[in-house]
Amino acid sequence: MSSRQQSLGLARLVDSVGGEDGTPRYRRVRDALTTLIETGEMRGGDMLPSSRVLADGLGLSRNTVNRAYRELVAEGFVEAIDRVGYVVNSGLGSSSGDVVDWVADPALPPLDWKGRLDGLQVDSEDVTKPADWRSYPYPFVVGPGPESFPTGAWTRAMRTALRKEHRGPSLHNLVDRDDPLLVEHIRKTILPPRGIAADRSEILVTLGSQHGIHLIAEALLGPGSRVGVEEPGYPDARDTFVRQGAQTVPIPVDDQGINVPGRMRGLDMLFVTPGRQFPTNVTMSIGRRRRILSEAARNGVVIVEDDYESEYCYSHQPPPALKALDSTTGVVYVGSFSKFLAPGLRLGFVVSDARLIDCLRRLRHNMLRHPPGIIQRTTALMIEAGDYGRVVRRHRRVLKSKWRTLTDSLSELFPWAVRPTDGGMSVWVEGPPELNAADLAVRARSRGVVIERGDPCFLSDPRPTNFFQLGFAAIEFDAIRPGIERLATLINEEASR
Repeated sequence: MSSRQQSLGLARLVDSVGGEDGTPRYRRVRDALTTLIETGEMRGGDMLPSSRVLADGLGLSRNTVNRAYRELVAEGFVEAIDRVGYVVNSGLGSSSGDVVDWVADPALPPLDWKGRLDGLQVDSEDVTKPADWRSYPYPFVVGPGPESFPTGAWTRAMRTALRKEHRGPSLHNLVDRDDPLLVEHIRKTILPPRGIAADRSEILVTLGSQHGIHLIAEALLGPGSRVGVEEPGYPDARDTFVRQGAQTVPIPVDDQGINVPGRMRGLDMLFVTPGRQFPTNVTMSIGRRRRILSEAARNGVVIVEDDYESEYCYSHQPPPALKALDSTTGVVYVGSFSKFLAPGLRLGFVVSDARLIDCLRRLRHNMLRHPPGIIQRTTALMIEAGDYGRVVRRHRRVLKSKWRTLTDSLSELFPWAVRPTDGGMSVWVEGPPELNAADLAVRARSRGVVIERGDPCFLSDPRPTNFFQLGFAAIEFDAIRPGIERLATLINEEASR
C-alpha cells in the first residue's frame, strides 16, 4: 500500500471507529480493516501500518490495535510475519483492481434453475394449513400447538444441560455419535412401554421422524424399488420414497389397518403406521400385525413402522408395536418426541438392526453430523427428571377430554355419521360422494373455522375429494363445540341450496 493509500485508509478508519455505538473499539478497527481488504483498497501482500502508527493515527491504545490485528489473523484476513509485521493474506484482495472495477454483464444469461430442477421435483400436494391458522377462532388443525409446550420443565432441563458436567455433550461436536444419556433413556424409558428391547448400537437419534424416514429411504431404496404405502396415507413419506426413484404401490386401509395380506409379493419395503394410522386413526389389530410380519418375512420385505402417535390411545391400552412382535429384525421402527413436546422441536429416533443403524449413522454424518447436542441433552434430562412422562400423561388427559367433546359434538350436530376413533389428535371425516372438501375448507375459513382437506393423502387417480381432517390438539377446549356448530351450519346451508 502506498503512503497515499495508507493515509486514505487511516482516515476512513478514523471515521469508522469514531462513533460510540456500543461496539468494542477493537472490533470497529477490525471491521474497518476487513472492509478495506474486501473492497480491494488493501490488496494481497500489502503491509498493514504498525500497531504504533495505527494507534497514534486513531487515538487508541496499542493494545486495542494489537487485539484487532490478532482477530484478523485468526479469521484469515492477515498473516503475521516475524520481524516484518502484518501483511494482507496473499489470497485476498486484488493486485489489479478487478474487484473494485467489476460490474455485472447484463448480456450474460441467468442460470437455468428450471432446467436444473426439472425431473427432481415431486409433483405432489401436501396436507397444508394456513400459515396464520392461530389467528382463527376455530382451528381444527392436525398436530399440537405451541401452547402445550412444557416451558418450565424445558427451561430447567436446558439450564442443567449447560452446567459444567453436561457441557461436553451439549456443546461439543459429537462427530457422528449421539448423546449417550438420551440413547440410554430411549432404550430404558421410551421403548419398553411399546414392548421393544434394543441395544445402544440399534438406536439412532434423528431430527424428527421425517428425517428418519428420509435416511431409511436413502439407504434402502433406489430406481426400480417398490414400496407399499397405505391408501390413504402419509404424503410426506410417500414423496420421500419417490425422490429416491422408487415406485409407490397404494394398499387400501380398512378398519383393522392396512389390508396387505396377499399384496406383499414384489415389494422391497412396506411403510405402515399401525399404532395410529395416518390419516384415518385406525389401530391395526394384533391378528393383522402378525399376518403382516409373517408375509414380510417370507417375501424378504423390510417394514418401516412409523409409531408417531401411539401414546394417545384413550379407551384401552395400545397394542405392542410391530417391532416388539418381530423376531426377524426386519422391522425398522421410527419414533418421535415432536408429537409429545412440540412439533418445532424436531427430535426423533430410529431403532433397527445395528448394521442398518451404522449405515444410517454414516449417511446422517454426511448430511448434518448429528442433531444439536443441547437439544439431545435437554430432552434426556427432562426424561431423567420425570418431567417428560408427566407431560405425556397431562397431554393424554387433556386430549382425551377434547376427543370426547369433539366426538360428542360430531355425533349430535353433523349431518352425516362420522366413524369413531379410539385416540389420536384428529378425526378423519368422510362426507357424501358429492362433497368437495377443498372448497369446503375455503368457505369454512371465511367463518373462522380451519379444517384440513384429505385428498392429498390419496395416491389413486382420481383422488377422492370428500374427505377431511379435524384436529383437536391445538384448538382450545371451549372452542370445539362452537366450531363444529359453525361447520355443521355451513354444510347444511350448502346442502339446502
